[in-house]
Amino acid sequence: MQIGIPKEIKSAEKRVAATPAGVRAFIAHGHKVFVEKGAGLGSGFRDKEYARAGAKILDDPKDVWMESNMIMKVKEPIGPELDWIRPGQIIFTYLHLAANRELTERLLNKKVVGIAYETVQLEDGSLPLLSPMSEVAGRLSIQMGAYCLESQHGGMGVLLSGISGVRPARVTIIGGGVVGYSAAVVAVGIGAQVSILDKNPLRLRYLEDISDFRLVTIMSNPANIEEECINSHLVIGSVLIPGARAPKLITRDIVRQMMPGSAIVDIAIDQGGCCETSHPTTHEDPTFIVEDVVHYCVANMPGAVPRTSTIALTNVTLAYGLEIANKGYKKAMADDPALKRGLNLLNGEVCYPAVAEAFGLPCSQADF
Repeated sequence: MQIGIPKEIKSAEKRVAATPAGVRAFIAHGHKVFVEKGAGLGSGFRDKEYARAGAKILDDPKDVWMESNMIMKVKEPIGPELDWIRPGQIIFTYLHLAANRELTERLLNKKVVGIAYETVQLEDGSLPLLSPMSEVAGRLSIQMGAYCLESQHGGMGVLLSGISGVRPARVTIIGGGVVGYSAAVVAVGIGAQVSILDKNPLRLRYLEDISDFRLVTIMSNPANIEEECINSHLVIGSVLIPGARAPKLITRDIVRQMMPGSAIVDIAIDQGGCCETSHPTTHEDPTFIVEDVVHYCVANMPGAVPRTSTIALTNVTLAYGLEIANKGYKKAMADDPALKRGLNLLNGEVCYPAVAEAFGLPCSQADF
């Protein structure tokens, strides 16, 4: 198979879909890999490293798309990339379609094979291709939250850890999955007072146990969400429903009652956000203020640490990419139910129920 690794063109996105080591693995299995010139520079990987691994370096991004049967990316196709897509081409990336009707319709019209990293799902419900980026985003969220609370960024000027004689900040994390736990690890580690909300009592018990009771665990319901948000300096929104739009758990009325200069980091923003007052931002202009509360809503948070993120991403996507390349997507999905769950679009039809439901479209069942 011919595999293309284009340079990401989303604002401030410096990750790349494969490391030189990942490229070498594809080459070792007899595949051809086309890498756009400069694709890995933002993550610290030079063109000559990809060339040594066996890739062909192409100057023109359009050529990468035109030469490849499968495109591996980090973020969804945008801008001119949508014009270069061919019918039947495999697009293997984070798609987050349920939050973007325009993209969904464009890709449906192109009749692509759209396989989304974020919906590849194992039998136990875990999301192996989303988990590493969730871990990165969760850990970053506390760092970004601390940034938002600084007075020069519109915050109230609170140090999360506090100091001797001064109470630490209160941090509320909504959602106890990989993102929420990763955020909690950092927040607890720097000395903040941390509460975490989830609707699964077994998950809350587990989080309490592994944190050695340094976390306050609270059942997630509207009343508790409101109370915790109102009394917190920093709120982390880390809610996830695989492949679907995030539920709006933090209403504008709750935001209005929060402390002036407090902050919200909405990690769910790439799925539409879990806060009613959120809208996507970029690394160049990451924050805005609504109801005197600082909002951080960057849709590609792990792009802030591209080298770590690229290595972590390749660690998990490579095996699935090789399955597709070695067997073809139909055989690969027939053999691997987890990979089949990643199929969102096929030949102009939606194949993932949550995406179909988000836009009121029919959902087809792939028969392989």
